[in-house]
Amino acid sequence: MSGNAMYNHASDGVSRRRFIAGTSSILGAAILAGRASAAQAVPAVAKPIADAARVPALVIGTGYGGSVAALRLAQAGVDVHMVEMGMAWDTPGPDGKIFANTTKPDQRSYWLRTRTKQPLSNFLGFPIDKDIPRYTGILDAEEMGGIIVYQGRGVGGGSLVNGGMAVTPKRENFGAVLPSVNADEMYGVYYPRANSGLGVATVDPAWFDSVDCYQYARVGRKHAQRSGFPFVFVPDVYDWDYMKQEAAGTAPKSALDGEILYGNNYGKKSLQKTYLAQARATGRVTISPLHKVTSVSPASGGGYTVVIDQLNTNGDATATKSVTADKVFFAAGSVGTSKLLTRLKATGALPGLNGEIGKGWGDNGNVMCGRANHLWDPTGKVQSSIPCGGIDNWAAGGAFAEVAPLPTGIETYASFYLSITKTPHRAEFSWNAGAGRVDLNWQTAWKQTSIDAAKTIFDKINSKEGTIYRTDLFGTYKIWGDHLTYHPLGGAVLNKATDNYGRLHGHAGLYVIDGALIPGNTSVNPFVTITALAERNIEKIIATDL
Repeated sequence: MSGNAMYNHASDGVSRRRFIAGTSSILGAAILAGRASAAQAVPAVAKPIADAARVPALVIGTGYGGSVAALRLAQAGVDVHMVEMGMAWDTPGPDGKIFANTTKPDQRSYWLRTRTKQPLSNFLGFPIDKDIPRYTGILDAEEMGGIIVYQGRGVGGGSLVNGGMAVTPKRENFGAVLPSVNADEMYGVYYPRANSGLGVATVDPAWFDSVDCYQYARVGRKHAQRSGFPFVFVPDVYDWDYMKQEAAGTAPKSALDGEILYGNNYGKKSLQKTYLAQARATGRVTISPLHKVTSVSPASGGGYTVVIDQLNTNGDATATKSVTADKVFFAAGSVGTSKLLTRLKATGALPGLNGEIGKGWGDNGNVMCGRANHLWDPTGKVQSSIPCGGIDNWAAGGAFAEVAPLPTGIETYASFYLSITKTPHRAEFSWNAGAGRVDLNWQTAWKQTSIDAAKTIFDKINSKEGTIYRTDLFGTYKIWGDHLTYHPLGGAVLNKATDNYGRLHGHAGLYVIDGALIPGNTSVNPFVTITALAERNIEKIIATDL
């Protein structure tokens, strides 16, 4: 769903060297944005869905696809209820802010973990993870099949925790992303609609060239261009005017305080500020946070019976509700939607689902690395956590690399990157009846394809600059961050598990409308494509199915 910054500090004398920071556009979402302060966030819902309720449309999840569906259905006159497993993220904590700072993770930071699981595990030889109280925090580091999948938990989904890099794929690459979708319609109608709805904009190049907080990105640009690679400015959903105020010292710092991995308190235009705000303004959309769907099955009188657990902040179910929905939209994210559908098919709740359920899952070719620069190439003590540039070697080497921040608060002389690579590997979800869970058959060795693609950029830069890879970020003497993905995609692939507009085969009135539709790879950060595809699909569904 998109990069993140992460770091910790310890309390002893070496503390500032224990900082760790990470990339900033990788994960999937962030919560507050525009110029509103964190304390001004609007409550997500008045009261949660009631047992035995009947709703015309139930949307499972509040990320990109679900938010698009809710807004457009509401505008078409349909009452919508959204069910979100995570919290509302509308109430400040003891520090007066809704979200925890990246340097000081606390219970708000992770979903039901007792220890942080930062994408960068080490810095300057020191491990950086720390114990935290178990809580329904914002970032889920879900471990399955040998890969850690980072996902946003809360109203706004991945938009709460990603770096906001809002990239539309090059048109020449689109056919490999969604081969059954008309590119003329996507680039003429739905990508522009998505970019408008998300509030996408690009950094002012003149300001970029002058400001301290993007020194790291200018070094990345210089090194890329000296090795013959094009550097491209990448659009983002951060409020660039707000960031200018941060740099000028006239507004509370957000991106310039390293906020990213665990939410952004001020400048980021997450879905709470865009699609969800518009949806709730219609008066037809309600949201139940801390509600987890456990079953969907055909109801005797038509529609679907949906069983929902209400959760407390320990993750325990405190109530179970059964509601009836005329139509159900699966928008729980690639992993959430795929796991739920895989289980419902295997256990007989939705027996009509076809054999494509659970297939075509990929990691968007994510791999991370750092380079150690010379002393004459400092990258800056203050680094904006919002990346704004990338290195494009997709055509020649199958890699697009974000120039990502390491906002540690100290000079590191390091360049850090998140690469998105062309990879053929696709995993499958399956039901493990004995364990009562859904498994993923990912293979760690598959990441070698992504490493090889990324090396087409960074081996050349290192050779040209006389530099080396950092080996202290992902463990002991480990160059590549090949253990994770921020961009899970697939598992209920368009035109396979569904028809060409996301209607699930075998059960009328069930739809997939999130990243599960996209088979594993988008060539860039995926959330604009997820949003645009949802805009396309919901338009057709409203026109023909309501």
